[in-house]
Amino acid sequence: MFKRRNEKKRRRTATILALVAAVFAGWIWGLVLFVDGIPDSVEDEERRTDAIIVLTGGSLRLEKGFELLSAKMAEKLLVSGVDKRIRIEELLRVAGITPEELDCCVTLGYMAEDTGSNAIESALWIRTNKIASIRLVTSSYHMPRSLLEFRATVPGVEIVPHPVFPEHVMVREWWARPGTASLVIAEYNKYLLAATRHWLRGIEGE
Repeated sequence: MFKRRNEKKRRRTATILALVAAVFAGWIWGLVLFVDGIPDSVEDEERRTDAIIVLTGGSLRLEKGFELLSAKMAEKLLVSGVDKRIRIEELLRVAGITPEELDCCVTLGYMAEDTGSNAIESALWIRTNKIASIRLVTSSYHMPRSLLEFRATVPGVEIVPHPVFPEHVMVREWWARPGTASLVIAEYNKYLLAATRHWLRGIEGE
């Protein structure tokens, strides 16, 4: 009797370990695919869109957004996720633009606190301004999750990705750099959570 119990316990343990190993292997494989999908260049730099949307939270994003606006790549710019403590004058100084340019072309969004709410805030602005195409500016490692959120939130709107590449983030050598590795792994886990959330919403909506 005890022998049978021990045998069942061993089988149960072996099954659990096999499942854990399979999940971990799947997670590793997904991580490899995720890193491979992080853009290493801007694929379409010439396409003009109705608007530019910049997601705050990383270096070079704001600068690139205003640079694109100055180059007439779009007529409007939304900066999503601006800290409520940031004064408009500070943003203007950093961006090197005038108050007149802000009034005519730039909208500051203070609602968003994460990528999901970036997409919601942007969706409201997109609908209000009847925008059909956007150029999305964010860091390269953040682009896959941003596209996931935006495509789910603003279906039918054309999205042109425009990644920026912070010097301190070496995506192609991420495994050899602890700082980049932790950043990429954290971003991958957030991507999985976002994908799961949208998948569950899709099931509920069926």
